[in-house]
Amino acid sequence: MIKKLSLISLFTLLPASYYYAQTTVFAYVKGQDGKPVERAEVDLEQSVDDVTADKIGYFQFVDLKPGHYLITVTKPNFESKILEFDVTADEKRKDLGVIMLNNSLATDAGVVVIDDSANDTEDGGSAMQPTVGLLSSGRDAFQNVSAFELGAYWFRPRGVDNRFEDVLFNGVSMSKNDDGRIDFSNWGGLNDVTRYPFENVDNITPSEYTFGNLGGVAYYNTRASSYRKQTSLAYSFTNRSYLHRAMATYSSGMSKSGWAFTFSGSRRWGDQAIIDGVYQDAYAYFASVEKKFSERHSINFTGFGSPTYRASNSPNTQEVYDIMGKDYNSYWGWQDGEKRNSRIRKVFEPMFMLTDYLKIGKNSNWTNTVSYQIGSDARSRLDWFHAADPNPTYYRKLPSYGLLTADEFRSQSQIDWNSLYQANYLNNQNMDGSKRGAVYSIVEDVNKDKTFNFASHFDTRLKENWKLNVNFNYQNLKSDNFRRVKDLLGAEYAYNLNAFNNDVQYNTDDANTQVRVGDRTQYSYELSKNHYSLNVSSEVDFNKFNVVASIFSSYSESQRDGHFRSGLASFQNNSKGKSSIYDALDAGLKGKVTYKINGKNFIVYNGAFFSLAPTLNELYINPRAVDYLTPGVKNQIINSNDLSYILRSQVLKLRISGYYTTISNSTEISRYYAAVSDQTGSVNTLINEAMTGVDKRYIGAELGFDVKITPTLNATGVASIGEYKYTNRPDVYSFDDLNDFRSYGKANIKDYKVAGTPQKAFSFGLKYNSPKYWWVGASANYLMDQYLDFSALNKTAYMYTNPATNDPYPGATPELIQQLTKQTKFDDQFMLNANAGKSFKFGNYRLGISVSVNNILNNRNYVTGGFEQGRLANFPGVLEESQRQTPYFGPKLWYDRGTTFFTNVYLRF
Repeated sequence: MIKKLSLISLFTLLPASYYYAQTTVFAYVKGQDGKPVERAEVDLEQSVDDVTADKIGYFQFVDLKPGHYLITVTKPNFESKILEFDVTADEKRKDLGVIMLNNSLATDAGVVVIDDSANDTEDGGSAMQPTVGLLSSGRDAFQNVSAFELGAYWFRPRGVDNRFEDVLFNGVSMSKNDDGRIDFSNWGGLNDVTRYPFENVDNITPSEYTFGNLGGVAYYNTRASSYRKQTSLAYSFTNRSYLHRAMATYSSGMSKSGWAFTFSGSRRWGDQAIIDGVYQDAYAYFASVEKKFSERHSINFTGFGSPTYRASNSPNTQEVYDIMGKDYNSYWGWQDGEKRNSRIRKVFEPMFMLTDYLKIGKNSNWTNTVSYQIGSDARSRLDWFHAADPNPTYYRKLPSYGLLTADEFRSQSQIDWNSLYQANYLNNQNMDGSKRGAVYSIVEDVNKDKTFNFASHFDTRLKENWKLNVNFNYQNLKSDNFRRVKDLLGAEYAYNLNAFNNDVQYNTDDANTQVRVGDRTQYSYELSKNHYSLNVSSEVDFNKFNVVASIFSSYSESQRDGHFRSGLASFQNNSKGKSSIYDALDAGLKGKVTYKINGKNFIVYNGAFFSLAPTLNELYINPRAVDYLTPGVKNQIINSNDLSYILRSQVLKLRISGYYTTISNSTEISRYYAAVSDQTGSVNTLINEAMTGVDKRYIGAELGFDVKITPTLNATGVASIGEYKYTNRPDVYSFDDLNDFRSYGKANIKDYKVAGTPQKAFSFGLKYNSPKYWWVGASANYLMDQYLDFSALNKTAYMYTNPATNDPYPGATPELIQQLTKQTKFDDQFMLNANAGKSFKFGNYRLGISVSVNNILNNRNYVTGGFEQGRLANFPGVLEESQRQTPYFGPKLWYDRGTTFFTNVYLRF
């Protein structure tokens, strides 16, 4: 180890130098391909100091006394290696040679395909969001298996969804302000340049670059010189949401003149995926250019984007699946001999970043990034005006309703585009020759964001064993939200009138109620937000302990600015113009303590306590119409703790963890069509349902191990046993055009389970790594305790209370109510996966091929997500529905797609 000794200490230690020769120990770290592995961490068990391998993989320890030593070499996406050696008194320099790190399973697997098309439905799908772990993986066996085996079936470690995760590019957060989630499609197809995060921390572990959240942090450094000098070409073939992918990447490395370039591009396309009517055409580009002014100063420009055109697939009731099969999708129909999907997502939100890297003195670095993101996210759907619902699975068209037989339903189970054009044609002209508006059209819900970010990161080493990090972030968001006419389906114009509420105008300030292609209709508003955050973290390394502490504080201001003045008298003063500013203050702390039993055994504790301001979607209950705040909306309070035992040896790597997390005061908003009753009767309307003051608890244990049975055969195993449930009775409100706000009291959901992920999961796999650079592996996976998401309105006293008398309906006993509102639990499922690959080397050229197959047994019974329909919210209707052999408004479900494969071929040189 390198130490600066004072003159006094030098004379104090001088006699010892005559008795003990001191040795410099060095080595080079390389990967399987023989190329240097830079920034590998090398931990010397007998020292408080770690070292980091340089750009050529070289590291050294200075002034080691005679004795026996143990070092652990680690690098994300590589298997860690432990090496023992002896230093003798007569050695001045000891060469450990080349330390070869094998690629981890994540690297060998080549690529991971995230299929997020389920997110595009308005009926739900939040539970279907991919997680950070699916796109990045470290050396931990549990995280690897969770991402690449269980993750294929929408398993979320510790029940944490996309809302509570962080992905940063050069310090800039990629979470969306509307719902707090990460939209991976912003860099979809850029696997080559986003494969290896610069930092990847799990769960509540503190990060150097941000405070983080519950679900971990992936930090990407897009500095051009940080990419390995090479050219890579790849082609993939799959049967998931597309068929083909082509990708090319070039990295120049740093030239003598101080320039470095990295470029990457890809295309994903295909129209014959497993689910009917799903097709995709997506491009992606990435450019990073660095200018190095000196050894201490560089500036880097990064630009990336992923213009994507993708069709969606529908959730369906069990009745529909039983008739049409698990591949059925109601969103499409034939037009002129081609499949046309009504639900198209077209998104392109490019990001441009300028990063300044500055080294200050010997121990400090200061990195500053400014970024600007602009673009749009448009999602289309069918709209109708005083006409029948064109949805083929509308409940009156289902055989259970009695109007159609199963065969008749099959014959008209897709959208009839010709009939929609014909309806517009027949409705086109009045008796006096004047034109009428469309009865059917396609509209798009559009979100246009302009986001400016400034991110600053400063780190310094105060002492050899003491590091300090300071992060400051500022974000300014302008989010333009509106609905526009995309296709009039043969008509000349559409009406900007509310057909569900007496044809009132959506915008009374505009006398013209006719809208044409490209015009805004129904709603238009802007959301703005300014956000400031400061995070300070520090790490101190002692002989037996490593301690990390992190604190943060943030302040935000949010505002709505409406563009349309509602035709409803009660909304006119709250629909157009700027709202008052909603400000929020957050703070929190995290801590991590690692006890080093020895170089192989560790005990790690993580703790976090922080608040989280509401997102824009949580803040405004119906921003499309008014600026009203959600009743009872507050900052969430999160408290999380975990304790782990970790073993890292040459033969066995193991982690056992227990965790306990509580989330308080959260807000959950749903929007759906419901029959709402009061003293005057029942009214069908689109409601915005808010559940506020929600408390949840996540508790469980994790086991992950990787054992080397032989030098070439590894076994991996994972067990995740959790319980994620609601722990209180939150308040329920609704808002709609007809009733304004309504309070329904408490929802009886205490002990209901959190939906969207299996709460228990197990996996066991074997992998053979041949010395001749081929590998094959298989895993068996078992998924348990998956639950259906519920409608809160049906869990309140409103459901069983007669509005005419304010008393319970006759027959509404507590036992029957409990039976009618019981949460649905899905069956446990078994899945089998396999993967294989081989690489070849021809001089400076490396060729590789890999194939992975999920759900080999073609199990189509696994429900990956689903939700209750809230259409019926009164006891007579719910009771009648429960007594039907086939309910009209059964839960909407997504099923696993069965056997899927992904093949990949690459050439690198």
